[in-house]
Amino acid sequence: MNYFIIDDDPAIRGMLTEIIEDEDLGKVVGEAEDGALVNNGLLLLKKADVVLIDLLMPLRDGIETIRSLADGFQGRFVMISQVESKELIGEAYRLGAEYYITKPLNQVEISCILNKVNERILVDQSIQGIQKSLNVFTDRPKSSKPFHTKSIMEAGRSLISDLGMIGEGGSEDLLNILGFLQNEKQRLGPAYTFPYLKEIFAGIAAEKLGDQAKEAEIQKEMKASEQRVRRALNQALIHIASLGLTDYMNPKFEAYSSTFFDFSEVRKKMLELEDKSKKVSSQSRNNMKKFIQVLFMEARQMMK
Repeated sequence: MNYFIIDDDPAIRGMLTEIIEDEDLGKVVGEAEDGALVNNGLLLLKKADVVLIDLLMPLRDGIETIRSLADGFQGRFVMISQVESKELIGEAYRLGAEYYITKPLNQVEISCILNKVNERILVDQSIQGIQKSLNVFTDRPKSSKPFHTKSIMEAGRSLISDLGMIGEGGSEDLLNILGFLQNEKQRLGPAYTFPYLKEIFAGIAAEKLGDQAKEAEIQKEMKASEQRVRRALNQALIHIASLGLTDYMNPKFEAYSSTFFDFSEVRKKMLELEDKSKKVSSQSRNNMKKFIQVLFMEARQMMK
């Protein structure tokens, strides 16, 4: 992995570089003494995968720097600071930072955290590779051997169980969505593209209510189904965040926290669950389309 370090202390930059090289974690491709000196063009030029950034700097602090870079940078941010303010750390996580390294620096902690970051990047790259392979597959002639909806439903049920949603009403909607998507993929062959969410919910509502259903009834069912799925996704987010709080090395947490969800949302939920005195927001910002796409892709992979 390629690392870019932003810290106003040259000794810290030197220590981080030494640890990264000694632990074979990757290569330091650039440094800067303040966030004001860094932009997305520089990170792209350096091919940076991970930005290690100090929270407090004289010209532009870590929070403002992440805010300015987040939209254009496709890699990961890791905060470094001796400040332990929950508000500042929480804001960093909300903006996209995935981990927090405390000062004074500890080689074991840094090695562990950066290994985790590297693993998540590799998982994302693997998923992108799988998606490309699936895209190649859809360009092939349509197979005469049909997929069995039952198989993808069984695979989906296993994933939904792992995600802690099996008792939620929305879990059945998600299984129906998998069946709908599989049928659409087989029906359209190479012309298949992932549908809009509105099309998906309209499709499963029509299947549930039958041909004689009126438009108003379908619209009502679509809205109810979407609400059930949102509640199920929020339950899955809580389940995965709870696994992370209990054991950061839990295989399910490692596998699902950054594939089905945006990890920043998982981390935010972990902070909410950890701080019982803080009001937990009832509205999740889960990316429903991403969740359903990943669920469909993972279920199809399990079928193989």
